[in-house]
Amino acid sequence: MIETTSKYNNPIVLQRADPWVYKHTDGYYYFTGSVPGYQEIEVRRAKSLNDLENSEKATVWKAHAEGPQSQLIWAPEIHFVQGKWYIYFAAAPSSHPKNHIFQHRMFAIECGDENPLTGKWEEKGQVKTQQESFCLDATVFEHNDKLYYVWAQKEPAIPGNSNLYISEMENPWTLKGKQLLLTIPEYGWEKIGFLVNEGPAVIIRNNKVFITYSASATDGNYCMGLLWADADADLLDGYSWTKSKEPVFKSAPENGQFGPGHNSFTVSEDGKEDVLIYHARPYTEMDGDPLDNPDRHARAQVFTWDESGFPVFGKPIANNR
Repeated sequence: MIETTSKYNNPIVLQRADPWVYKHTDGYYYFTGSVPGYQEIEVRRAKSLNDLENSEKATVWKAHAEGPQSQLIWAPEIHFVQGKWYIYFAAAPSSHPKNHIFQHRMFAIECGDENPLTGKWEEKGQVKTQQESFCLDATVFEHNDKLYYVWAQKEPAIPGNSNLYISEMENPWTLKGKQLLLTIPEYGWEKIGFLVNEGPAVIIRNNKVFITYSASATDGNYCMGLLWADADADLLDGYSWTKSKEPVFKSAPENGQFGPGHNSFTVSEDGKEDVLIYHARPYTEMDGDPLDNPDRHARAQVFTWDESGFPVFGKPIANNR
């Protein structure tokens, strides 16, 4: 059963869309997300999710004055891979301001120090895919001694804004081998406003690899879908994957939460419960350009699993702070 109240003070962090939380072996939750203005990457950490709003934080990277990493710094994710910290993010060039066609590419930065808030970060450059086209929302995961990369990208030959892809990695900033198209927007709930599959996040449980993703425009129609494969399957074989025909997490007007999505996964402070991290808006009507409106807030809620071993997310719960 999904609990209707929360142990977390929602929202857990104000004005941070695309929230990413990683709980490290040092007991800290490391948090990052899109910073309003989209010109920097901020990392914060705390020993509890409720403390993230007022926790220690640091700006670890700033947009360049010009060039391919100078505009619209979106959806950073912090990971600890092969003994080092990595942040993956999307950035647009200075020659393409936000009122032009988006031209984002994906980039990685690396930190070898113990504390990523105070450590030195090094740019590893663009994470290049087989196509040079709009791409964003990269995530990584390790499974069966392999490192995988999942991301959203525009395919010129496929109608729509972005699809999801997966590839194995040679190292944490370089892809290798086959790049598999995982999913395209095909159902009605994935094509409202924009034809979008983006914001993938991976959780491995119950002998399955699950990938959640977000679909449709970033208004009240934004919602989450689900892909899954057996844990021992070839993850680069399209036949290994199944896709839910319905969204698994969507707006809850009765709780005042709209457009939930762009999620990540973590565990509770005692490690006994799985926790969904996501953003949502507290209303549907907004003034001006949604990009300039920092009204999406980071949220956390416990979720459960059904008898078949699938996640049960329930619905976005009401604010309690």
